[in-house]
This record gives sequence, C-alpha cells and structure tokens, in this order.
Amino acid sequence: MLWSGWGDPVRASELPAPVRRLLADLLGVRAPESPAVTLDEVRPPAPALPASVLDALSSAVGGGHVRLDDEARIRHTRGKSTPDLLRMRAGDVSDAPDAVVLPGSHAEVAEVLRVCAEHRVAVVPFGGGTSVVGGLAAAREGFAGVVALDLARLDRLVSLDAESMVAELEPGLRAPRAERLLAEHGFTLGHFPQSFEYATLGGFAAARSSGQASAGYGRFDDMVVGLTVATPRGTLDLGRAPKSAAGPDLRQVILGSEGAFGVITSLRLRVRPLPEVRVYEGWRFATFPAGVATLRRVAQEGPAPTVLRLSDETETMVGLARPEELGTLASEPGCLVIAGYEGTAGDVAYRRECTGATLSEMGGVPLGPEPGEKWAHGRYSAPYLRDSLLAAGATVETLETACFWSGLPRLYEAVRRALTASLGSPLVMCHVSHVYATGASLYFTVVTAQSDDPVGQWEAAKRAANDAIGSAGGTISHHHGVGRDHLGAYAPEIGELGVAVLRGVKERLDPDGILNPGVLIPES
Repeated sequence: MLWSGWGDPVRASELPAPVRRLLADLLGVRAPESPAVTLDEVRPPAPALPASVLDALSSAVGGGHVRLDDEARIRHTRGKSTPDLLRMRAGDVSDAPDAVVLPGSHAEVAEVLRVCAEHRVAVVPFGGGTSVVGGLAAAREGFAGVVALDLARLDRLVSLDAESMVAELEPGLRAPRAERLLAEHGFTLGHFPQSFEYATLGGFAAARSSGQASAGYGRFDDMVVGLTVATPRGTLDLGRAPKSAAGPDLRQVILGSEGAFGVITSLRLRVRPLPEVRVYEGWRFATFPAGVATLRRVAQEGPAPTVLRLSDETETMVGLARPEELGTLASEPGCLVIAGYEGTAGDVAYRRECTGATLSEMGGVPLGPEPGEKWAHGRYSAPYLRDSLLAAGATVETLETACFWSGLPRLYEAVRRALTASLGSPLVMCHVSHVYATGASLYFTVVTAQSDDPVGQWEAAKRAANDAIGSAGGTISHHHGVGRDHLGAYAPEIGELGVAVLRGVKERLDPDGILNPGVLIPES
C-alpha cells in the first residue's frame, strides 16, 4: 500500500483538468505550494527500545521478524484518515513505532505480549493499517517504546466445516485472499467494505466492520461465531455454539475492542455459498426524504436486497456515487439508489421482483443495470479519489453515524449544518449505506479548500460534527470505530458507568495498559 496514501501506487492518478477547474470555481481550491514529500526524504526518530528488549522480541518471533528499518517503521505509522495522510505527506512520522514485530503463531503473540508487559512497551496490533479514526496512534507517555505487532504472517485458512458453514481463519488474512481461499471450497464471507482490498479479517472484527453488502450478508460481527484472543493475562477462547444462554456473550467484549483488550489470533466465521447470480441496478427518487422512506419500507417489510444504498441530491449530482465519474454532473435531478442481489437464480429473481415493486410503488424510476454495474465496478475507488483531491489542494474526509429511522432526518440536517458552519462553504454529500428494520446509517463525505492548517481545519470540523451527532441522538460511529478521534464523544454516549466498565475490563485483561494505549478507553 502507498505509504502516504491509499492502495496501489500504480492506481494513483491526477485529477482531470475539468475537475480541478470545477473545484477552483466551486470551492476555491488551489494547488498546494509544496508537493508531498517522497519516502526517501522521510526520517523517523531513532528507535527507543533497549537492546535487551529487542533481543527478547527476536527470541520470541525469530530475528528476521523484528524490523527496525526506516521503511517498515514508516509504513506502520498511523492509519489512513485524512489527518493521518496530511501529516504523512508533510513528512511527519514523529510517532513511528520503534520496531515492527511479525509473530507467526498464537504462542508467539502471547510471548511478545509477555515481553512487552515486562518491559512496559506499548503494543499496537496492526492488520491492514486502514483505520480512519486514529486507531493506530498509540500514546507513548509512560512507556519504554512502541511496537507495531503486524499479524501478516497469520494468514491461513485453518479449517472449514462445510456442514456447519463455519470456517476458521487467521486474523492477518487480507479480505481478497480470504475470499479466494473460501471460493476454492464454494463459499464466501460476503464482507465487502470500502477497505476490502487491504483490510484484514482481524481488523474487521476488532473494528466491528460493516460491508457494503450488509443488507444481505450482515455485518462482520454477525459472522463471528468464535474467537481466540491473546492477552497479557492469558488466552481467551470464546464461542462453542452459534448462540448461548451461558451468561453474557464475551465475544462481544472483543468485537469492536480495537486491540485494547487483546490480540485476536483466530476467528471462526459463518460463511455462505458462493452466489450463482449477481445483479446490480439503479433507481432514481425525486428527493432524499422520499428515498429514505422507501428504504425504510424495504428494510422493514422485506425481502431485502443484498446491497441497498441511497445517495442524496448532492452526492448524486456530482457523481460521487460512482467515484470514477466525479465531475460528470448528473443530467437529471434526484437521488440515486443502488440495489444489488446475490444468490441463487430463483432467490435473486424473487427478491428483485418484490423490491422492485416496492421501489416503483414509492415513486422510484428504474434506471436499469448500468448505474448498478458502474457502482460495483468502482466500489473501492473512493479512497484513491481522496488522494487525488488532497494532492490538488482540497481537504476531503468522511464520517459516519447511525440512528433509528424516526431520528434520521434530524441527524442528517444536524451534521450538514455543523460541517457547513465550521468549514464555511464546503461540499457536503451523504448516502444511506446500511439499513436495518429499526434504523440506518448515514455516511458523509466533505470536500473543502485546504486552509493554511488543514489538519487543524478538519479537527475543528470533526469536533463540530461529533457534537451534532451526539445532540441529535446518533451514535458516534456505525462502522469506523472509536480510535482516538472519537474518544471525547464516545464517553458521553456510554455514560460514566459504561466508561467504568470498559476500564474494568482493560485492567483485568491488560493490567499494565500496554495494548494500544490512548485508543478506545476514555480517559479519567
């Protein structure tokens, strides 16, 4: 992955001249005065770990699996939020880890945690590095150093129980490889978030990820039936049945814990048969409220499509529903719905007919397969577009939230007002990305001209949006997680007692506080 941006560097491209002119005219975007630094210009601070600690880590995983070189450390610095990338593009890697450690087994992970607890070394579990909420920036204060614990060597399909449709996989598997391994046996996870090309299965679980096909396959936490977790206090082996009444489900303690409670070393996941048929299509609704009302009816009455998304008027107009066509203004007003169906031929035909009848009855205009197929083709392109916009002098970032259907209009307007008030005259776009019988998520994309301090510019806007989400009754995150960026808003969402519960779990599993310090757990 590009060290200061997203994905394959070969796919990075400059914005076309018409798009740059549009940004200049619409938002006042101007090219940055200085280009981004190159990798060979960046120098991280000297590693702080004593030789005795490095020797112990080498004994735990093998000398060849402890990396101290500049490039490895730079590539494990922070995640992929816009502030992360702005700092990287400026050459700021001041919080690079002191070493990158690559264990090859559960036992090696456990030994690394023992060594780091003994020597008070902070440990940041690292999968694909795709966090967009500051989830990979550990606090250094009070620690002898910071280690990035890269799980890339834990990348096997361990077993497959075809009768139960449960697969055991290791956490370092990137999603595309996991899909290839499962496809050899006729199965799929069906988990396709925007980070699909680079994120790992362990990261999906640790961040409680939700994929673009969640309407059909469910969220990632719906897929997890078992976990093995290494902690500084020992091993948790959770999940011996699909559901249980044997007390609270401790799997839920680990799901979404962002590496603060332990390191996931194995996952037992529900899988589905590979679909025989995939059909994607587009529909147009006159207004966003009309589209929202229709999605609610589909979600509540069923049968649901596999993919169901609704872009508001602005997102539809500028073409962000199809990132590869940004700047190609929509020829007709309205809001684009993408509906996708995967499964057997009979099941797809039935769900498509039922959903189509509802969409038509509610005022939807069918656009045929072309918009859906274009969306499916470009579904992982938006992060590349963000890199191009940053290079052109625009600040662009995303944020997401969710609430019950009755509160969705208020939440939508509150976040839009907060972003506009904070940034002046930004371009604020939104889509409904995930739907449930009781509510839905809202995913916002914001584009504005970079100020002299683009990191501070976005941080102020983010605080305003977080406040608006809390006041409007939304959750601070539907699928990006808490990290460091959402700590201030997360604490009031769960309340003082909820914070105390999290701290109690942390103190029991990680008494020395070495696991991803500063992430997830609100400060006292």
